[in-house]
Amino acid sequence: MTHRTFQIFVVLALISIIGVIVTQVFWFRKAFQNNEQEFNKNVSIALKEVVKGILLYNNTKSVPPDPVKQLRQNYFAVMVNDKINSEVLEHYLQTELRKFNLKQGFEYSIYDCANEEMVLGKYIEGDDKMKPAEKINLPKFQEDNYYFTVYFPHKISGIIGQMGIWIYSSIVVFLVLIFFVFSLFVIFKQKRLSEIQYDFINNMAHEIRTPLTTISISAQSLRNEEIKKDAVRYNNYTKIIIDEAAKLKNQIDRVLSISDKNSTMLLKRERLDLNVLLRETAHGFFNNLNNPKVTVNFKPDAVHSVILGDKMHISNLITNLLDNSIKYSKEIIEINIHTENKNGHWIDIYFSDNGIGIDKEYQKKVFHKFFRVNTGNIHNVKGFGIGLNYVKQIAKAHKGKIKLHSDPGKGTIFILTLPLAS
Repeated sequence: MTHRTFQIFVVLALISIIGVIVTQVFWFRKAFQNNEQEFNKNVSIALKEVVKGILLYNNTKSVPPDPVKQLRQNYFAVMVNDKINSEVLEHYLQTELRKFNLKQGFEYSIYDCANEEMVLGKYIEGDDKMKPAEKINLPKFQEDNYYFTVYFPHKISGIIGQMGIWIYSSIVVFLVLIFFVFSLFVIFKQKRLSEIQYDFINNMAHEIRTPLTTISISAQSLRNEEIKKDAVRYNNYTKIIIDEAAKLKNQIDRVLSISDKNSTMLLKRERLDLNVLLRETAHGFFNNLNNPKVTVNFKPDAVHSVILGDKMHISNLITNLLDNSIKYSKEIIEINIHTENKNGHWIDIYFSDNGIGIDKEYQKKVFHKFFRVNTGNIHNVKGFGIGLNYVKQIAKAHKGKIKLHSDPGKGTIFILTLPLAS
């Protein structure tokens, strides 16, 4: 899948997700509104029948026109034009509301026209077994008339509770969206792993090609009869082959050791003075480098610098950090190594350089296996992307940690923290 195709796929996937969510919300709201309209309609019809029942009980034949008024979303006022008996009202309310399958709990009150005051009735529990969360103060309806009010405190939750198929469909859609988003996440991850694999293979091809080319040229040169007669040149070519073969083997061993998930790192622990080991390792590294443009400053301020560690792995860790500073350097290279004690039980080693630095977006990824900072199609930095991952593993194996601070264009500081020997 090309980058352009992947972008189109992601855009279409996001549009699909948003479309499904918007559609589901729209139809859920539409269904809720329809159910609410039906609820209001049924309540109005039921309350009209209640009025007829009360007037029939009072032997009153005159029924007021349009007696039901909806004052709020869940609050209804009903004109009767006659005295209202609370027991009769309660009987007809329960009877008529149940005819329309309106089984929600409700609270009613009666307006006493003679005393011009609201007489609070009571809360009638419905099949939902729910009660008002707090006492409701029902407002007076500004009509000089005999009337009663009905309040449904759980109208919204009741309507939603009756929308079983819509709730079920919403849950199903929600689960499908979760699965879809998870699938997108997996696709993103697989694409990233594919890119890492491609970069790794590309880098490995470049890294292996150089020693193989050198070995091939040197081997062909040894077939020359004149070189065979010249012992010095013969030995030089032989040494080149041996050195390049060793370098190639070392690179392959590093790849295999890092890439093997089942391998266990065995440490040969011994007491090591880090101040001494840092100086020796750095001295040997830069002597072999033989670069006059490199300046190294070593400041061993740690009074206690003895740890229990594997000398080979710790030396490789130091070499990897120094090598990283050289790879991502400017023309004039300045590296500072500084040690200091921390809380009496730890030693911090700072490796700082004046290199090109690392962008913030890459700083959390540089310790990932096979990750290399993107330099485009130009292979101007050697390596497989396993050096810093190796550093992190060694630090972790020694119960320490490694972190970095970097400003692009100003350089990078790696801080290695290791526990001191007791």
